[in-house]
Amino acid sequence: MPKKLNQLEATAISGNDISSSCLYVSALAIFYAGQYAWISLLIVAVVLFLFRKIYGEVVGALPLNGGAYNALLNTTKKSTASLAAALTVLSYMATAVLSASEAVKYAASIWEVIPVLPVTIGVLFIFMSLVILGIGESSKVAIAIFLFHLTSLTILCGFCIYHFFTSGFDILISNFNNPIEGSIVTALFFGFSAAMLGISGFESSANFVEEQKKGVFPKTLRNMWIIVSIFNPLIAFLALAIIPIETVNANQDALLSFLGNASGGHWLSFLVGLDAALVLSGAVLTSFVGVGGLMERMALDRILPNVLLKKNKRNSSYLIFILFFVLCTSILFVTGGDLAKLAGIYTIAFLLVMTLFGIGNLLLKVNRKRLPRPERATWIGLFVAITAVIAAIIGNTVLNPPYLAIFIEYLIPTLMVIFFMLYRTYILKAVLSLAKYIFPENNRFLKFLHKKTIQELAHINNQEFVFFTNHENVEMLNKVMLYVKKNEPTRKIKIVAVLDKNDKIEGALKKDIEVLNRAYPEIQIEFVEEDGKFNPEKIRELSKRWNIPTNFMFIGAPSENFPYKIQELGEVRLII
Repeated sequence: MPKKLNQLEATAISGNDISSSCLYVSALAIFYAGQYAWISLLIVAVVLFLFRKIYGEVVGALPLNGGAYNALLNTTKKSTASLAAALTVLSYMATAVLSASEAVKYAASIWEVIPVLPVTIGVLFIFMSLVILGIGESSKVAIAIFLFHLTSLTILCGFCIYHFFTSGFDILISNFNNPIEGSIVTALFFGFSAAMLGISGFESSANFVEEQKKGVFPKTLRNMWIIVSIFNPLIAFLALAIIPIETVNANQDALLSFLGNASGGHWLSFLVGLDAALVLSGAVLTSFVGVGGLMERMALDRILPNVLLKKNKRNSSYLIFILFFVLCTSILFVTGGDLAKLAGIYTIAFLLVMTLFGIGNLLLKVNRKRLPRPERATWIGLFVAITAVIAAIIGNTVLNPPYLAIFIEYLIPTLMVIFFMLYRTYILKAVLSLAKYIFPENNRFLKFLHKKTIQELAHINNQEFVFFTNHENVEMLNKVMLYVKKNEPTRKIKIVAVLDKNDKIEGALKKDIEVLNRAYPEIQIEFVEEDGKFNPEKIRELSKRWNIPTNFMFIGAPSENFPYKIQELGEVRLII
């Protein structure tokens, strides 16, 4: 059995991502909110506190890897989950590019000869090569970077506080008297919108929850919240306390290095620059590892092309990582490595993922009431959190309308690929009908196209699915069939009742299945009575025997008395 991550290991892996945001979010918040930036960052901390409960409830009920994609896949339609997956991939892209770019800019603040754009591409290429070679995240390395980062931030804050008290309050007073455009409320709103970038990475822990020890996940959420709530507002306040706002805005790319030089000298600036390069590089690795797992899951679920599942000798999905590198490099060239543009794309994608996660919680409460969960978010907290995130999306769109266009430029082709895969049977049939209309009946190309399309449709529809039950009535089974018909291109489904020695099928299940066979003539429904006990071992046995992946097996939402955890069943999905 693989080793599970403890609290420090899991916090370090996810914490390197979210805690690296303090290296650029303070500068962004000050740029938009001026002297009120630290208040905007405190408001962000309050919103994040609400999301602790939201993530705790959803992942507690569905403790499987995949974040928002997994939450929506088990509570609503596959197409909605696919949207969350597409946005998560875009968020990972922006994370990788932003982190790599910022790491190089901080390094350039130490060694000015570094050419930022080529070296940023080099950093992305190095981490692509590492994951292709099979060198994933090491928890020991993650812990070393995480502790070094927290130590560096603590030292920086300590020197800034000392400098503030020894040099006087003149700069702070001058900054607080600095005139702002518009009202204080407007400044706080736009500062909050930009500052929401500071919680990016909070979703990271949900993407590897299966690798964590029992009870660790909620502790990682708490630890990340504490780090963000302390360091982000404090650094923004200290920057305003010892540096004029004009100087802060002129040094956005490497503000903390400049802050270190102003408060402690060149050595502290060097320390902060080194720390930034390390922790931001760690966030790049997190992006590659995270997107690899997500896109592999999407390919398994037939949302992305199956060719992406090809592996090398080291069992690495190398095509996924190459594709991700190409996408990251292209977005780097389109934005020119500009921090504000990258942050705009990143923020919109990330905030939409957070919104969908909140909607996933809402659907969990409504559609999966019976599903046990260790904690529950309040309805008020849920609506406030979703509203706050939507407000932040609006704020970022108003601040940077051109960046929304760049985001859409990347979202549309991503969605086109995903929705083609989801609805390819309808598209292929439409193409065939159109070809028949355009070309003569005996045309060679038409015959070739017809043959290939029929073969492809047969291949797609031959994938068999499984639904486990022994007591559902015809109404519930009809919901299963409707779900399968709307979400999965298939013509075959097994309805399986696993019966122990003393078990018997409840109600008129067999007769109900006969009714369904007449109602859905296009889908072949096979009823199977399987001897044994329904448990994780039986699921794995049937998956191997029938050659049906566990992610193509479904169950209804279990009750409190169900003897197994959802994660113990593999990738079996909840659909009713």
